[in-house]
Amino acid sequence: MSFFKHISVDVERQLSVLISYSVSSFAGLTCVQQSQNLIHPIVTRMEQVFTYTACRQLSQMFAAIIFFHVSEYILAASIHGKKNVTLKSLLISKNYLVAMIFSLLEYFIEIILFPGVKEYWWVSNSGLAMVIVGEIIRKMAIITAGRSFTHLIRTRPSEHHQLVTDGIYRVVRHPGYCGFFIWSVGTQIMLCNPISTIAFALVVWRFFDQRIPYEEFYLRQFFGSQYEEYGRRVPSGVPFVK
Repeated sequence: MSFFKHISVDVERQLSVLISYSVSSFAGLTCVQQSQNLIHPIVTRMEQVFTYTACRQLSQMFAAIIFFHVSEYILAASIHGKKNVTLKSLLISKNYLVAMIFSLLEYFIEIILFPGVKEYWWVSNSGLAMVIVGEIIRKMAIITAGRSFTHLIRTRPSEHHQLVTDGIYRVVRHPGYCGFFIWSVGTQIMLCNPISTIAFALVVWRFFDQRIPYEEFYLRQFFGSQYEEYGRRVPSGVPFVK
């Protein structure tokens, strides 16, 4: 018997006893039986939703989200100074919240209607591996770039802004974007969310497909032929984005 099943059985018993004492004195045994019949399907549905699979996958999801955003803020504060960092460094936007809420709705609907979809552990574990790899790549990008890394695109030259081409930047030009792309899609594969996996991949890819050319327009202005040569030699890190 699972941990949650122990809890649900105990809750069902306690509620049944409580209602039995409170109702029996007014309406007799018939109402007691009706109340017990009402409680049982509710507890049964909770058991179906909060299985070991759901508890593990959801806990991994929330842990990944919390670690990602808190670590982004901490790194930004440690690199640029706390007084120069705002809550925008948490990278939580309205569209981001809508996407995450949609993914959770999909998860709960599917685990109720199609619970078998969530039991492909090799798929879920592959998503977990993607989350870890994406997180590592992005944090390596931030640490390697140091003060040259910002969450907002620079449109004006800065004395602290240098062209970083060593470390992880030898492999990809935009490791921060590459890491986030892997991380975000990985969260949905980890939840075995087929719809959100496709949606996240398309939306995040589209966002970087527009952002990278815009950012590199200014990088070419700042660093000229040096960035031109770097751009020809090193891939962007996001699939199908030159």
